Amino acid sequence: MKYFLTSLTLLVFACASFPKKNNLERSYGDIPTVINPYFSNLSKDYIYKAKINFAEKSFGGIFVVKKLGEEYYRVVFTTEMGNKIFDFTFIKNEFKINFILKEMNKKILVNFLRKDFYVLIHENPKVLDHYKNLGDTLFTETRIKNNTYFYLEEKQQLHKILATQRGKEKSQYIFSEVEKNHAKQINIRHKDIKLSINLKAI
Repeated sequence: MKYFLTSLTLLVFACASFPKKNNLERSYGDIPTVINPYFSNLSKDYIYKAKINFAEKSFGGIFVVKKLGEEYYRVVFTTEMGNKIFDFTFIKNEFKINFILKEMNKKILVNFLRKDFYVLIHENPKVLDHYKNLGDTLFTETRIKNNTYFYLEEKQQLHKILATQRGKEKSQYIFSEVEKNHAKQINIRHKDIKLSINLKAI
């Protein structure tokens, strides 16, 4: 009986939602909108020194994001000498590979890069609910392309996005050294795959 109750408790906890697992308290009242401003300026080229680690491989170079219109972006990664590693276009829900180096052209990697970069450039996710913890962090639950994300804000500034699935954290998007809606450092970490992306503004 004791074993059964313990197993049941573990099962319930395993199936619990992300807010329950992290002791988040639901905030009542009007649900605020969430804005990701970090790649929203049409007149700006966002240029970073980048390192992408996947499995046992590492790629370094220059990463550029350019907003070309409403929900229209170009994302390019080159070597420091200017040779293309990949070149992607995002137009609303469409994704186009203009070029990708053969070494990086792996289906699993391309799918993760597409998802990660879409999260980075997506300005207005659909808001589902919002929560707070014991500190001053506001957790806003959102939906992007049928995936659940929690946007973490402190003092009305977005500093982290968490991708979750079945109540578990799957990846982190961390924004730091923010100045005038420009995140000078961005780090992406995945839990279940050996993929990390480090961006530092030039």
